[in-house]
Amino acid sequence: MMKRFLTACLLSAACFQPVSAQERVVNVYNWTDYIDVKLLDDFTHETGIKVVYDTYDSNEMLEAKLLAGKTGYDIVVPSGTFLQRQIQAGIFQPLEMSKIPNTKGLWPEVTARLAVYDPGNKHAVTYMWYTTGLSYNVDKLKQRLGDQRVDTWDIVFKPELIKKVADCGVYFLDSPEDLISVSLRYLGLNPDSKKAEDIRKAAALISQVRPYIKKFHSSEYINALANGDICLAIGWAGDTFQARSRAEDAKNGIKINYTIPKEGTLMTFDSFAIPKDAPHVNEAYAFIDFMLRPQVAARNSSITNYANGVLASKPFVEKSVLENPAIYPDEATMARLFTITPYDAQTQRVVTREWTRVKTGK
Repeated sequence: MMKRFLTACLLSAACFQPVSAQERVVNVYNWTDYIDVKLLDDFTHETGIKVVYDTYDSNEMLEAKLLAGKTGYDIVVPSGTFLQRQIQAGIFQPLEMSKIPNTKGLWPEVTARLAVYDPGNKHAVTYMWYTTGLSYNVDKLKQRLGDQRVDTWDIVFKPELIKKVADCGVYFLDSPEDLISVSLRYLGLNPDSKKAEDIRKAAALISQVRPYIKKFHSSEYINALANGDICLAIGWAGDTFQARSRAEDAKNGIKINYTIPKEGTLMTFDSFAIPKDAPHVNEAYAFIDFMLRPQVAARNSSITNYANGVLASKPFVEKSVLENPAIYPDEATMARLFTITPYDAQTQRVVTREWTRVKTGK
């Protein structure tokens, strides 16, 4: 996924310092650019618990560490299907909800959708959630597409349209989960299909526009959009508005927008989970409960431009974020969002093979 403003270990000097036996500590492994960093100091000031905060920029990176064995992390933040697969592998411990009283403010609809990945909501609570859609440079697309509405997957999946913007740069997420599911939806097929023939149809759809794709990457498109190096991407909502903020801060005149295609798209969750071998479990609970505090969750959303999982936070979220329908979709748009489940081993082999073929153009 995705994401965000900071690089690994820059958030806390604790990353580089040994922790004494007397100190209370919580080791957090989260996505880059995904928190109001001032909250880490606020948490430490309030609780006395030092935060050792490391970051990653892909679910694969997180999963490789988790599957390799003891990580030393107390809290990790996996996404959707990765969470489900890791729960099934026995990586996470069930949560004692009585130790997280602020779960009372969670968003019921979001929590219900998370249950697709975490049956019974026993192992995780939603930190942030977001959609996959179209991120674009408003002026450059207008110059090339005229009055064409940028509210449909046609923009990226119809060769006659995407080729018109290829000269100014197009990025796609390097995420087969996102791209295959939205391709299946665009084709009128089940976005959660595990049929090999459906996966191949989705890959074929992407392959036909492969000549117009400059790069597959899940984070570089943020700066590329902000700097005007590209004009279109399949990206994530929060990343897009981070790009917009960077362009505004640079005063470079670049206008960036994001739309959720009318055909529907993938809804993804990043959730707090505690590894089974976490060394500081009580501190982990304290950190999660702090992050679920409505005012705290609101600060994180206001900084990152991602919707959080705490319904009670809405009154405190910055108005420009809360009223942005691309971040907080209306009811009709929510109805068009879908979730998917993990691929079984056989389907995963097909996906890996087809995705490699798509990316290499072979």
